[in-house]
Amino acid sequence: MVLLGFITRPPHRFLSLLCPGLRIPQLSVLCAQPRPRAMAISSSSCELPLVAVCQVTSTPDKQQNFKTCAELVREAARLGACLAFLPEAFDFIARDPAETLHLSEPLGGKLLEEYTQLARECGLWLSLGGFHERGQDWEQTQKIYNCHVLLNSNGAVVATYRKTHLCDVEIPGQGPMCESNSTMPGPSLESPVSTPAGKIGLAVCYDMRFPELSLALAQAGAEILTYPSAFGSVTGPAHWEVLLRARAIETQCYVVAAAQCGRHHEKRASYGHSMVVDPWGTVVARCSEGPGLCLARIDLNYLRQLRQHLPVFQHRRPDLYGNLGHPLS
Repeated sequence: MVLLGFITRPPHRFLSLLCPGLRIPQLSVLCAQPRPRAMAISSSSCELPLVAVCQVTSTPDKQQNFKTCAELVREAARLGACLAFLPEAFDFIARDPAETLHLSEPLGGKLLEEYTQLARECGLWLSLGGFHERGQDWEQTQKIYNCHVLLNSNGAVVATYRKTHLCDVEIPGQGPMCESNSTMPGPSLESPVSTPAGKIGLAVCYDMRFPELSLALAQAGAEILTYPSAFGSVTGPAHWEVLLRARAIETQCYVVAAAQCGRHHEKRASYGHSMVVDPWGTVVARCSEGPGLCLARIDLNYLRQLRQHLPVFQHRRPDLYGNLGHPLS
């Protein structure tokens, strides 16, 4: 069923607005009537931009993955979203580095062309949260980039961000991960991009553990930070929501986090729990277990009001922090 949820702000006069969030637990049961979880909302809320967060379970089967993502994107468009977010590795999750390299494609390849056509067909923007990209240096390095691609509603590529922090970790109980075996780190951050929902700062998964990145994007004008991810089953319950809410609070941005979920193959599983967090740190939309959608409205007036009443960026002391949190050049 489709759940329409309203989450009240903290009990301060200037935070008394209501912010709508939509929750869609399962794609297969979207035809039910909306059911309010709390008090009604003013009609003006329906004029706020609606964003959709897609949760999937990618496998090594690229075409099946595209079919699943396309169904969610089309449903997001039907529900009125102006922008849909897909998670890291939306294209595939391979069994090993050799298979990852074999399945990878350049940005001008067949798979990205299918997504550009999908964006045009649906008339919405797409955040493709982590594409296994064969870059221009593929012949020399034989390694790829974890590339976050942003498409507009005409299917044009308006921004690309190559993940700068690679996940080389050994977590007991979760298994080792060495992203650098197949992937090169990106050379730079991408300036925030204006979209129908607001100015978006691009990041990918492990980047959320580095607050310097989020502060730099916020000071460069970001209103929405997005962390498409494939969090593991051990780090997920411990860190996922805590980190996302912290990034939202410290930057006073909306945070949108599309996530992989479930078992991808015999060697890997992901935590899921895709969500949207508002600038106060409230989770305003969340996916349930399994593939599906959650949706939320982005209220930039609320964001600006919060920043006015709690002006933390005016209180920063860059003279004490060195380069920490300085704006993008």
